[in-house]
Amino acid sequence: MAAATCSSGLIFKTRESGIANGVSLYQYNGLKAVGIKQVAANGGKTHGSISTSAPKCRTVEAMASPTVSAPKRETDPKKRIVITGMGVVSVFGNDVDTFYEKLLEGTSGITLIDRFDASTFSVRFAGQIRDFSSTGYIDGKNDRRLDDCWRYCLVAGRKALEDASLGPEVLETMDRSRIGVLVGSGMGGLTAFSNGVEALIQKGYKKITPFFIPYSITNMGSALLAIDTGLMGPNYSISTACATANYCFYAAANHIRRGEADVMVVGGTEAAVNATGVGGFIACRALSQRNDEPHRASRPWDKNRDGFVIGEGSGVLIMESLEHAMKRGANIVAEYLGGAITCDAHHMTDPRKDGLGVSSCITKSLEDAGVSPEEVNYVNAHATSTLAGDLAEFNAIKSVFKDTSEIKMNGTKSMIGHGLGAAGGLEAIATIKAMNTGWVHPTINQDDLEPSVTIDTVPNVKKQHEINVGISNSFGFGGHNSVVVFAPFKP
Repeated sequence: MAAATCSSGLIFKTRESGIANGVSLYQYNGLKAVGIKQVAANGGKTHGSISTSAPKCRTVEAMASPTVSAPKRETDPKKRIVITGMGVVSVFGNDVDTFYEKLLEGTSGITLIDRFDASTFSVRFAGQIRDFSSTGYIDGKNDRRLDDCWRYCLVAGRKALEDASLGPEVLETMDRSRIGVLVGSGMGGLTAFSNGVEALIQKGYKKITPFFIPYSITNMGSALLAIDTGLMGPNYSISTACATANYCFYAAANHIRRGEADVMVVGGTEAAVNATGVGGFIACRALSQRNDEPHRASRPWDKNRDGFVIGEGSGVLIMESLEHAMKRGANIVAEYLGGAITCDAHHMTDPRKDGLGVSSCITKSLEDAGVSPEEVNYVNAHATSTLAGDLAEFNAIKSVFKDTSEIKMNGTKSMIGHGLGAAGGLEAIATIKAMNTGWVHPTINQDDLEPSVTIDTVPNVKKQHEINVGISNSFGFGGHNSVVVFAPFKP
């Protein structure tokens, strides 16, 4: 059975209540049935009545799920997906080890904004990247032209390739038509877009730079990275707001499993810490306004949370078939077991209170991974520090994992802010580093935990924890849900 996505007529095919060959129509308001209509399969008379008090909405047809057999993990080396490289651009720099060391220390990367004059803004802080250097990765001329979104993507992508021992000399010896790029962005080149609109309004269309459109559109990160490296495999972008990077991981893995690529350069990139991005999210009433304590503003599951903190950066993984990785002797840092994507079909910005879209996404990701809920003992939560979102996600997690006594659940955004389309990429790296180091980073600013949150959120101080299977959650405006499943690699 399935719950209604909104007030709707929900059809269940059933053999209960004496309706041997018929259909019951239940009218739902949220998750509560308010009326029943029985329809005979032979076109006979109907019995009962339907409440008409609920507003009209799409009808959802559902059937009871068949009994699920014990999960089985993928064993075909052509379809097993391993991680062989990682690249990052973050508030803690461009080195993966340094990035995770800062997270383990519980360091906050949230500071007052100085990239533009935010003095009149009601929110004046962010996870702003400072002292970013692209030296050795982007030539000077292009570096001056590019939107930061694509600069971050190019550096993180190239560093991930280097980490996977896939530098330029090696790539030249490979079949690059079998290597794809899928780096998404929620906002795209927002500075390029803002500057183009400003030029149009103030000076007229003739003063718009020819780079306005190319550097604004969301696919350009994947395109530029491919142009730079000569990778001719599957290439596009996905833009599902803050769920973007996980959607990319899920899609890239399927390209490899279908035999369309051997290697995929995958992740998310974002650079929305500018007047347009910050102002836009202020208008959404989504941001914390703790201007006097920026470093304490992002506080997932804390009773005094008041919104998320905007961040930026890029996180990129090299995903590769096990067969291909073994043939070239690659260093394998983790295994991608599976993933899933769903939609709340509920509201543009608010999550479903019952968490149905999220819980179903977690369940589907475990099915795709061949993992039982009992095997999972780590959750890198979406945990943005919003009033509704944090508890909706927690309730969904609790509904899937009945025994959470062995689970550690933390919020990376408490230290780096919400990287929007890049968040899933940054958090996938944090998840894999937790597996490799045996240490789970803390969720900082845990001063007064919501009493209903009964899973260990690793408050304020790192904890040693051997991860068996970990999941990383990302959700986006529009009700987009995405969950990916990682585990330590075992041959």
